[in-house]
Amino acid sequence: MTQTAFLNPSHAVMSTHTGTIAGERFQVLDSWRGICALLVALFHFPTASAISQSSFIGSSYLFVDFFFVLSGFVIASGYANRLSQPAQVARFALVRFGRIYPLHIFMLAAFAGFELLRLVLPQLHGTGAAPFTGGFDLKSLLANLLLLQGVGFEDRLTWNAPSWSISAEFFAYLLFAGVVFVAGARAWVWFVAAAVTAPLFLLGFSTHHMDVSYDFGFIRCLYGFSLGALLAWFQHDSIAAARQVLAGSGPRMSWALAEIVMVAVIVVFVSLAGDNDFGIAAPLMFALALFLFAHEGGWISALLRAPFMLTLGALSYSIYMVHIFVQARLINVAGLVERKLGLGLIGEIMLRGQPATGFGAGGTGTVAIVVMLAATIAVSWITWRLVEMPAMAWFRRLAKRV
Repeated sequence: MTQTAFLNPSHAVMSTHTGTIAGERFQVLDSWRGICALLVALFHFPTASAISQSSFIGSSYLFVDFFFVLSGFVIASGYANRLSQPAQVARFALVRFGRIYPLHIFMLAAFAGFELLRLVLPQLHGTGAAPFTGGFDLKSLLANLLLLQGVGFEDRLTWNAPSWSISAEFFAYLLFAGVVFVAGARAWVWFVAAAVTAPLFLLGFSTHHMDVSYDFGFIRCLYGFSLGALLAWFQHDSIAAARQVLAGSGPRMSWALAEIVMVAVIVVFVSLAGDNDFGIAAPLMFALALFLFAHEGGWISALLRAPFMLTLGALSYSIYMVHIFVQARLINVAGLVERKLGLGLIGEIMLRGQPATGFGAGGTGTVAIVVMLAATIAVSWITWRLVEMPAMAWFRRLAKRV
């Protein structure tokens, strides 16, 4: 295929060799992004409930790799034929920076503000480390400000821990732009090389299987991102043509069965592979799922186009970036209530074989999960509306002047 055959999922038309076809952005993949963000939030939330203790949720950190694969697919679809000039590369870098950094810096400010509050109010110290120590020290704050927390400059997760992935992803954006600018239509060779060598590197050097972040997070990101880019590079035309056919016929039984099987395979795979080297195959699994659901041909796809699911997709980045802060504050509030009223809301629990401070067993843990998800979605809507959207609009206007 030629590079002009890419589609830009942010526009209402899709380019093909034969012209344009009516269509929309990949709504179903957006909804999947929202689901994956909530699964990562569940993975991080400490409760003694059966949900938190399940092998599926206990391995749901793997859904971060879905983000990487989808990012590679979307970026390659939208930009692979638009990075031939230095000004285009500059605009691309500016727009991608504007997509991730404003919310990142906002959440850093929120965490730093709470550390200041802990400094002023000793009763908030709890049993943890002193303010501005441990993973919240000033040196790590500087690394986070420079987006270096996920590319090997830190020796642990710091501040807003999930932000390691946007650090890795931002540098993957820059590398993608540089490779396409230099190599042009042969850039796919470099993506193949990354997609082959990255998993071999993880197999050889990772002591935590696929669960790498501050250390080998960039390698992990490059692996999934390259697979997504290759999927766009070689399969865009077939996806676009199939979507054109499927758009007028509604969900089909064969596609519905394929989607149901794919979801079942993902659940089984994640449940079994999170604590062993099989988890390193997660990007391959998600690339296959992305290819299937990009066609939007089955009943699950139809459900994922429901307004609520599309809203989750729109909020996915905010969900991912705010959930740790929301969870920590819920634990703080529950700890205060526990000390005052002794309701048994929170205490020391065992989470996946490790001691943790979290919500109790039975109904308490399950109710806490519901409250956490609702609070996370509510806060995410606020940050999406007041931080993400205005910042994206401002950076896009700025990029047009470059």
